[in-house]
Amino acid sequence: MNYAQLLFPDFSLILIGYLLCRFTQLNRSVWEKIDTLVYFFLFPVLLFHSVVKSPLDLMTASNLIGAAWTLGLGGIALAYSLKRWPVLGSHIDPRLHAGSAQVAFRFNSFIALAMVSKVAGPEGLLHMAVIIGVCVPLFNVAAVWPMARHGQHGLWRELSRNPLIIATASGLLANVLGFTLPLWLEPTVSRIGQSALALGLMAAGAGMQFSSLALGKLLGVQLLAIKHLAMPLMAFGLAQLFGLSASQTTALLVFSAVPTASSCYVLAARMGHNGPYVAGLVTLSVLLGVLSLPFALGVLGGV
Repeated sequence: MNYAQLLFPDFSLILIGYLLCRFTQLNRSVWEKIDTLVYFFLFPVLLFHSVVKSPLDLMTASNLIGAAWTLGLGGIALAYSLKRWPVLGSHIDPRLHAGSAQVAFRFNSFIALAMVSKVAGPEGLLHMAVIIGVCVPLFNVAAVWPMARHGQHGLWRELSRNPLIIATASGLLANVLGFTLPLWLEPTVSRIGQSALALGLMAAGAGMQFSSLALGKLLGVQLLAIKHLAMPLMAFGLAQLFGLSASQTTALLVFSAVPTASSCYVLAARMGHNGPYVAGLVTLSVLLGVLSLPFALGVLGGV
């Protein structure tokens, strides 16, 4: 399977979003509102529907959850250990590292859901929803902790209000209780999901920035190498170790290789760190996703 060709339509939407934001009146202020719509409504509906509509085998899902958590912890450990590496660590600005380390392990859920639906269908969407549900809290804690300017109470309150976590948790509960959507609601909910994927990809493109990339070159290379090379390699090994099915392995590989979260910039800027530098790394990560996704799915997935 030609994964580069298969993923081209989705990366085309990212490019379209960038061009619209850069060269038309649909500027960043417009896309910020679209981001809000996707994050707080369209994507939660997609996640809830993905979890509810397919029977969930909790025993099988436990292996996927274990692999996803192990992968996440591995990425977090690598990212925060950089400043302790011999020779290289002494050249890293500790404050710059604290604000940008999240780039190495966080992920763009918009792109992850779009990609997995393309290569693994509804079953892959279910697996990705489970991965997102268990990893978003872990990654948010790991990203915020080093930059924290507020108490732990504020952190946990923020996590408990995360719409992606709420949607996935409520979907898992509904699945276990045997709830199904009424047939008359299915077409509407399905169309909401389709719009979430398209708008989410275009919003990711609209958020790309190329400024401030010259600052902290060594740190940037290390963080992006973890994100786009080390994470897919770890995902491949963990899929074998946990005995994941083919569709679960595909979901985990997609999860490991997608670009980092666009909200990395928002979080860094909000907490008083170098937002433009992080935005530059996010932009490079989106571009590197063109290489890391075919590598994960075509090379590692074909082994």
